[in-house]
Amino acid sequence: MYRSALSVASPPGAGAERRVHYNEPMEARRYRLSDRIIGEIDKAIKVLAGTSRASRPLPPASGGELVLSEAERQESARLMRVNHAGEVAAQALYRGQAASARDPAVVEAMQHAAGEELDHLAWCAERIEGLGGRPSMLNPLWYGGSFLIGALAGLRGDRASLGFITETERQVEQHLSEHLERLPPADRRSRQLLEQMRHDEVRHGATAAALGGEELPKAVRLAMRLTSRLMTRTSYWL
Repeated sequence: MYRSALSVASPPGAGAERRVHYNEPMEARRYRLSDRIIGEIDKAIKVLAGTSRASRPLPPASGGELVLSEAERQESARLMRVNHAGEVAAQALYRGQAASARDPAVVEAMQHAAGEELDHLAWCAERIEGLGGRPSMLNPLWYGGSFLIGALAGLRGDRASLGFITETERQVEQHLSEHLERLPPADRRSRQLLEQMRHDEVRHGATAAALGGEELPKAVRLAMRLTSRLMTRTSYWL
């Protein structure tokens, strides 16, 4: 932001002319902790309210869409609800880690990944609506818990935080592959969506590893897997 000088005549008897400044470099705004907290609350509300919009269009169905039976529609809607809950958690995870990251390059990488995850979130929400389903009632729980986990991972240092991202994306890739096998064959639109999501997740994990992510202890990886299993099985029904 800049300011420059503009000469303005002073009132009679006031002496020399005054100078109003504009177009000179001005100090960038520094956000206080309260500003950041309000920003995170606003972000959480938008994610949970379903008002987020994708920057990329929903991937089209390869070969065109087919009519689904009622049983196929219900199964697809439940699977997409699970994936939507995962994307809600991903938003919170990346926000939490970015809030506590130290290296600007790490923060930028996480924010970029969060932007693509926002596409996934909007895509899943749109597909759920198209299938006549609904989001998980437990999304506020998934968001709050994931934000806390992300922030704690970030506090351990950027390498540990990046390692957490790498392992998370590895498990998400496996989870999406399982869902691709479970989807009704006629649901080509959901299949194309999940394939694009899997492609993005693999890239996010590779980026985190390239930035120096460290391998997590086996116990931590196991705990992550158990937590993920709890979320996916619960979101399938709720």
